[in-house]
Amino acid sequence: MKKSLVLSAGVAIGSIAGPAWAQEGPLPPVAVAEGVTIDLMVAARLRYETVDQDNGLDDAEALTARLRGGVEIKAGIFAMLAEAEGTLALVDDYNDTLPFNGVEPFPVIADPETLELNRLQLSVMRDGNGATIGRQRIVLDDARFVGNVGWRQNEQTFDAVRGQADIGPVALDATYAISQRTIFGVDSPSEHFDGDFVFLNGGVEIAGIDAKAFAYLIDYDERIAFSSQTYGLRASADINLPGLFAVKAEASVAAQSDYGANPADYTAPYYSARLGASVAGFGVTAGYEELGSDDGVAAFQTPMATLHAFNGWADIFLTTPAFGVRDYYVTLGRRFGGIRLLPGLNANVTYHQFDSDFGNRDLGSEWDASLGFKAGPVALLAKYANYDAETFAVDTEKFWLQAEISF
Repeated sequence: MKKSLVLSAGVAIGSIAGPAWAQEGPLPPVAVAEGVTIDLMVAARLRYETVDQDNGLDDAEALTARLRGGVEIKAGIFAMLAEAEGTLALVDDYNDTLPFNGVEPFPVIADPETLELNRLQLSVMRDGNGATIGRQRIVLDDARFVGNVGWRQNEQTFDAVRGQADIGPVALDATYAISQRTIFGVDSPSEHFDGDFVFLNGGVEIAGIDAKAFAYLIDYDERIAFSSQTYGLRASADINLPGLFAVKAEASVAAQSDYGANPADYTAPYYSARLGASVAGFGVTAGYEELGSDDGVAAFQTPMATLHAFNGWADIFLTTPAFGVRDYYVTLGRRFGGIRLLPGLNANVTYHQFDSDFGNRDLGSEWDASLGFKAGPVALLAKYANYDAETFAVDTEKFWLQAEISF
């Protein structure tokens, strides 16, 4: 399963060790009356993706196009936003996860054709204080527990009411949601998962340290094996050493246990630590993440996260196996300035070593790489992932070429 690695265009690396993608931005707002504006939002993305797995299936190949468009009307502290998105498969030699398509002898690429309402929300907000109700995008912290799955063509959103408050150095964020609108599209039986979901997040920033406490209570109506309660702490800090380099440190710790109708009786820990430094345009990051296991019975799960951003771009660990996962990783990145023909040129390479939390198993290892720049308003991206299996899953190789533009 060898393939030559050819990296071409890509977008700027979004975070120390995460994937990179362009985000949509609105056109300049248009004033239609005194104190009333209309913002139009348009974003288009074209992506080619291949998947090669050592499991007897044919290689998957997909060329998909996504168009997202919406409008936001603001009047003083009130705002109403409506947005739709659609995905079209121009090349569809892949398993799109839709059951009515019959047997598809290909690996999964989770970008089915769909046309749906992405967001419909009403908000009342002043200086970071207020509430939003309706179908909305929710990304909390680094999206490890709650995110929008922005890498996939169809975005994850939530039917929810969310309140936010900034009181001096203190930030409070509380959400009650009744439906998780997934990436699988309107024709999928997994199009949405209903339940009672509570996301609580409170933090304070003092002396350059951002410290937070969080609680995520997930009680699914039908997906009961993923019902859980998670409580944890997170801290991050940026440290500048004059004349030397800049350091960014992040750490999280959490505990998860069964909740609601979950038939399993378990308690599992979560640990994450990451230290990155930037020197002369190079970025180096070393990190460790543990999704713990309760003696092999059940493991720490994050079913509402932007999972592609964690534990390797090959997406081997979207669901944590019962024996848990320990991810040791290091990333080397470089931003290249002053290249007129390739503005924003950047590249990074990440190596992961995966071990089990229970049973002392060598699960496998993975190399990830990306390269990107912008051509005018178009963000271009190439990414590559290669998972080398030892005792879990199978060898998996993925490659992406992507172009994205937003207004």
